[in-house]
Amino acid sequence: MNAEVFAEWLKRQGLRVEKTPSSWWYQAGPRTWQAFPFHRILTPKPGEVEGFLRRVGGIALRCSVPLSWPHGAVSYHVICDDLGYCLESLDRRTRQNVRAGLQKCQVDQISFQRLAEEGWELETETAQRQGRGLPYDRAGWDRRILAAEGLPGFEAWAALVDGRLAATILACESDQTGELIMQQCRQEFLDARVNHALCYMVTCAMLERGLRQVFYTLQSLDAPPSVDEFKFRMGYRAVALRQWVAVSPWARPLMGRSALAGVQWLERRFPANPRLPKMEGLIRFYQQGRQTLENQDWPACLQEARATAGTK
Repeated sequence: MNAEVFAEWLKRQGLRVEKTPSSWWYQAGPRTWQAFPFHRILTPKPGEVEGFLRRVGGIALRCSVPLSWPHGAVSYHVICDDLGYCLESLDRRTRQNVRAGLQKCQVDQISFQRLAEEGWELETETAQRQGRGLPYDRAGWDRRILAAEGLPGFEAWAALVDGRLAATILACESDQTGELIMQQCRQEFLDARVNHALCYMVTCAMLERGLRQVFYTLQSLDAPPSVDEFKFRMGYRAVALRQWVAVSPWARPLMGRSALAGVQWLERRFPANPRLPKMEGLIRFYQQGRQTLENQDWPACLQEARATAGTK
């Protein structure tokens, strides 16, 4: 699969997609844009981002850039590039959890149709458990999943318990990289460690194909750091970089401290609105990204990388 195929998946969902010399972009929210495929680390040409925002009438965009880039909040990608990945790659407790999960479930690929029909319940339970709202309803979920039908490189995986979907993953393959786009788990099967079994088997399957890495996620704008702890226990690691939130010049006055405080107040007032946490994170990352590396708050998973970079 290439970026054009990923773009087609987004277009089938009704999302606007554009291209610049360094990347593809999709409209992730009102007048805000996100680079894709998500695992790519960009080095935009001078003026490229500003020109793109001007052309599309955008307020802001978000992309991953090298740690050496002059702008952007210190952040990370979560990847597994251990080509010898196996149970011995995991700590003792996680190995036990994987073995326990594999004893209670069967891991296999499933059709997108089945994921659409039966996965919505898992998706809503997962969102409720993580304390976040969903940016789409049931019809939006169906569009998101069924848009992958017939596109090369996309696949759906599930952990099955007595034939029922216990946990699921939507994944794709691009640039010799496997991307885990989204993962869900039914509440009643959490203690059965089906998430451990599913993540382990999908990671193994992708690396055994000869892919150079599996990309799990980039640091979320709004999720707590604890969300990524499971991924690190599963043998994934954090790669240090910067998340650059670039803002159109006319919109920069809207990204100040008072704006951040205002959005945080709205979050408390309307906790069910899924857009407000993303907006808060976008402003926070923008403000953080204007500081030097030395003056930024580094995520706890990057403390070793911070020492290597020579910052205190």
